[in-house]
Amino acid sequence: MTRRRAEGAGRLTRLALLTAIALTIFMVEAQLPAAPIPGVKLGLANIVTVYAVFVLGPRDALMILCARVFLGAVFSGQMSTLWYSAAGGLLSWCVLCLLRRVLTQKQLWLSSPVAGVFHNLGQLLAAAAMLGTWAVLAYLPYLVLAGMLAGLFTGLAAQALVGRMEKLRK
Repeated sequence: MTRRRAEGAGRLTRLALLTAIALTIFMVEAQLPAAPIPGVKLGLANIVTVYAVFVLGPRDALMILCARVFLGAVFSGQMSTLWYSAAGGLLSWCVLCLLRRVLTQKQLWLSSPVAGVFHNLGQLLAAAAMLGTWAVLAYLPYLVLAGMLAGLFTGLAAQALVGRMEKLRK
């Protein structure tokens, strides 16, 4: 096998593994009791997305994100949530890509709270479009706070993951 093929196979394996991890985290989190505020959850699968954007790059992270969002909707049996998850995921991915240009891997934990807020904004915009009303944006202040807190947690977890992976490479 040529070196280029081996690198391609290794990359594909890494992407598949990270997608499986993110999907597993998503499915486990879906089994947890609902938060007091409807629609609010930690978004632990986003740890993989943040890690992937900063370590693997935006393109690979987007492939992982799209696969996780689609398969998560299929496996959970909630295809109606596909649009909300896709809108939130893509908007937060865009923000992460922009922040990646100004933050280092050692500062990636700072990007996740911002991405969490934009994830919630993307979901609300999708809801406004689907329902045909802007009234859902009244929910935004609660989701901004929830997005920042959940994003801080997932960002710190992604930061710890980067640190652990660096130690494994040595």
